[in-house]
Amino acid sequence: MGYFTEAKTGEKVYGLIFGPGKIVEVFPDSFYSMIVEFKNGYEVPYTEDGIPGWGNFKKQTLFYRDDIDLSSEDFSPVDKVLTPKKIIKLREKNKLQVRLPSGIWKNVKKADPEYVEKLLKKEQYHLFRKK
Repeated sequence: MGYFTEAKTGEKVYGLIFGPGKIVEVFPDSFYSMIVEFKNGYEVPYTEDGIPGWGNFKKQTLFYRDDIDLSSEDFSPVDKVLTPKKIIKLREKNKLQVRLPSGIWKNVKKADPEYVEKLLKKEQYHLFRKK
């Protein structure tokens, strides 16, 4: 029995990746049982256990908005802005973190590759830090 077994269209949720959102479609007989639309416009399919349809996540990243406790997550500001050269070096060593749209710092491998590339192209280096 999954966390979102009784999910309904229109319910407010919170994703650790994209922040606040709402359920826009529910598919009861499918592997990805719902589609969630976030405030930034992303639409992501999720399983009934709250695992997204992209990335290498093996644990729940989506919760009902009233059930989430973010006290253990890291929202701290960046200490030092990295250079593009340092970002590449840290990425190769798997020691690079990116600030997700929700404001949480996570390993760059957990983030959507398209999101990371967009930040790099726009030279938003302040959204990266050393692990």
